[in-house]
Amino acid sequence: MGSRFVTIAHEGKSIVREKMSRFLAFALPASSAEEAKSIIADFTNRYHDARHVCWAYMTGADRAEYQSSDNGEPSGTAGKPILGQINSLGLTNVVVIVVRYFGGIKLGTSGLIAAYRQAAREALEDAGTEEGCEMSHLRLTFGYLAMNDVMKIIKSENLTIVSQQHDNTCHTTLAVPSDSVEQWKARFLNAGAQPDD
Repeated sequence: MGSRFVTIAHEGKSIVREKMSRFLAFALPASSAEEAKSIIADFTNRYHDARHVCWAYMTGADRAEYQSSDNGEPSGTAGKPILGQINSLGLTNVVVIVVRYFGGIKLGTSGLIAAYRQAAREALEDAGTEEGCEMSHLRLTFGYLAMNDVMKIIKSENLTIVSQQHDNTCHTTLAVPSDSVEQWKARFLNAGAQPDD
């Protein structure tokens, strides 16, 4: 039960204009902090001409891994409002990046907070939500004669094959929901496969 979570359904975007500044917001899926940081680096390079590229991410089914950055904006005016929108929707496995092109008029602390918050919220709303599930790898070893039964389960349950090697002895690694690994082990054991621990 603990491995279920809410995340974004797809990428989301928004544009907010405030006193001649443009805030381009992007909500993207990120299943780990490393993936989020890679996405952030990509956007920082892509929008190198922007005044600020601010961001926040949260990952993990327990929502324990998170970080935010004001990227040169006054402390607490960008990253925290972005992270606050992720929190207010109870999301995880998401990174939100807001790119600011300065328009020449200062917005002040409250204006910056409001603009970053609005841009992040609109990008997250555009992305929609869906339930996700933390996955674990299940490695199976089985004889060639059990292959039909094992593959029938994999196909009928639409399981993701991470890797496979077929010979006299077959090895297959699957991605299965973390909260049901034991049930999958039992089911494949009944089909003639030996789950590796």
